[in-house]
Amino acid sequence: MIAVLWISLFIVAYTFVGYGFLLYFIIKAKRAAKGKPILPVVADDELPTCTLVVAAYNESHFIAEKIRNSLELQYPTGKLKYVFVTDGSSDNTPEIIAQFPEITLLHRPERAGKIAAVHRAMEYVDTETVVFTDANTFLNPEAIVRICRHYSDRSVGAVAGEKRVHVDTNADASAAGEGFYWKYESTLKKWDSELYSVVGAAGELFSVRRDLYQDVPADTVLDDFMISMLIAEQGYRIIYEPDAYAVETASENVAEELKRKIRIAAGGIQSILRLKSLLFSFKYPILSFQYVSHRVLRWTVTPIFLILAFVINMALVINGTTWFYTALFAAQVLFYCLAFLGFVMEKRQIRIKALFIPYYFCVMNYAVLAGIIRYFTKKQSSVWEKAQRKM
Repeated sequence: MIAVLWISLFIVAYTFVGYGFLLYFIIKAKRAAKGKPILPVVADDELPTCTLVVAAYNESHFIAEKIRNSLELQYPTGKLKYVFVTDGSSDNTPEIIAQFPEITLLHRPERAGKIAAVHRAMEYVDTETVVFTDANTFLNPEAIVRICRHYSDRSVGAVAGEKRVHVDTNADASAAGEGFYWKYESTLKKWDSELYSVVGAAGELFSVRRDLYQDVPADTVLDDFMISMLIAEQGYRIIYEPDAYAVETASENVAEELKRKIRIAAGGIQSILRLKSLLFSFKYPILSFQYVSHRVLRWTVTPIFLILAFVINMALVINGTTWFYTALFAAQVLFYCLAFLGFVMEKRQIRIKALFIPYYFCVMNYAVLAGIIRYFTKKQSSVWEKAQRKM
């Protein structure tokens, strides 16, 4: 039992902390040998043509501001197009978009899901590159330039922008936890990109070469992740560009964040099953190492080992053990007590930031287990649900 306990603790620690430390030291060694990477400098006339694609579903509260933000993006004249697709929207989102002649509006009353909308939009894309972004996020003015400069390197097939979560000073656990999580994720993605490639892109802001884009199956849950990873599977790198960022508000509450995380977890299992070639790839060993370390463990076994470590540690204490394992169990109990206290305080709308991290950590891992169950019971739909976010 002691061996299983230590294996469980190792996998949990490696997944959430150890991989980050390992990446840090690898990058330090790489920089010592080869120097820090130099960002490409590309003249305006050398930047590729680009289309900004936005899939929107009932976004009347945000869409006018999103359009103004999009039209203010800096890019060489004549090289940037805009396609907004609003399939299934039942509010006045299409009517608002139609007021802007610069935007190509694609609308159908049928709601077939986000990926179906993206597939339809891609039929109108004839530029060298395409940038995808969500309707409720806002980009910095230089975002497209910062992304597209990387395509001067032919080994780059996709570019992931940074997601930034707007967190108020009086943020609840969902906002503060999500904000902390994405700051940590951003750091890992910077190091992943510098080592070889980012492991997938988030739909808030990412870009691909048009000629490398592949339609994904209509039932795909994480279409952004799959689109980018199919390009990595072809041998191209996904670069992370933190100076191109999308800002969005946090989930409205923990319940909304949990719903989103469960959907991501279910989509993660689906993606792993469809990207089996990357699990133990001899062709792309570094990408395989990054993929398993950064994504696969989180989406599969780590939450199970988290529970296993607690149960085995408790059994050791009950059966009598050394003071070390008693102290280790006490530390686990304290952590989960803090998480539960965070849950209670959140319900009472009492903001204690020290409790946000353990609470959010437990919510994330519960979501993975719920997502696994949802996927294998076939209860996860690919049709997009409008996320409830803070206004």
